[in-house]
Amino acid sequence: MQYKTLGRSDLRVSVAGFGCMSLRECAADTERVIERAIELGINYFDTADFYDKGLNEACIGRILQGKREKVILATKVGNEWRADGSGWDWNPKKEYILRAVEGSLKRLRTDRIDLYQLHGGTMDDPIDETVEAFELLKQQGKIRYYGLSSIRPNVIREYIRRSHIVSVMMQYSLADRRPEEACLAMLKKAEIGVLARGVVAKGLLAGKEAVAYLGHSAKEMESAAMAIKKIAGARAGEVRAVAKRPGSWPIRWVLDQDAVTSAIVGIRTMEQLEDAAEAVELRGLSEGEARDLQTALKVQRYEDYR
Repeated sequence: MQYKTLGRSDLRVSVAGFGCMSLRECAADTERVIERAIELGINYFDTADFYDKGLNEACIGRILQGKREKVILATKVGNEWRADGSGWDWNPKKEYILRAVEGSLKRLRTDRIDLYQLHGGTMDDPIDETVEAFELLKQQGKIRYYGLSSIRPNVIREYIRRSHIVSVMMQYSLADRRPEEACLAMLKKAEIGVLARGVVAKGLLAGKEAVAYLGHSAKEMESAAMAIKKIAGARAGEVRAVAKRPGSWPIRWVLDQDAVTSAIVGIRTMEQLEDAAEAVELRGLSEGEARDLQTALKVQRYEDYR
């Protein structure tokens, strides 16, 4: 298993991460998938207090009992569920963060969170107050590091300037290359790790039937999927049988990008898990292979949040 340093700290995560959002229920199958992920060397597990109103955290906390020291555990804060069940509100205030972390620690059955992330962010937030909350939690030993989950260049820029974040989680894939315009270079220069999510574009780059996605037509998405299958077929002789499936290759493409620390893959099945684990071991794409994939879809730009 290869490792890269995450940002300004000595925190190290596997380049294949496990996104727990896709786990809809805490069943026996879920436990087997997570146990197998650890066996395969995946050591970064990412959840949020928002997912299933905290039930996702509780599930992960139960399954990781006895395995806590083998993993890097990350969760998120900022989306506050209303007491009456009518929905949720964005709340990046210090008082809420300090209160919410206690619930996450309890559900996760741990005395510290390795990476605590703000689950969003806007330019209207009290950013200095938010940062103050994270810094206090670090001093108290309740979190080891903190980061940001955002796709907004303007917000990311402010946190680089005004905080000690070690990571930014953002959507990034062959079908969504918007971060390349400004964010990736900016974060690499600041030595802040990029945690890429959505790397298989809801499965559309991993064999799922093509539909329109983020401004790309179904035909364009099908073209990208075919380019991936072509590479998978050409490279099949040098890798294990699992890599003949297309799911490993869009993950490998993301991991080949210098600014990316980890690919956070939402996993529900053993097949998806095998694809993610195999991607780490694959030889990187050649310049020609990467060019073939990148030219299959047009590059988009952020229209907002600039």
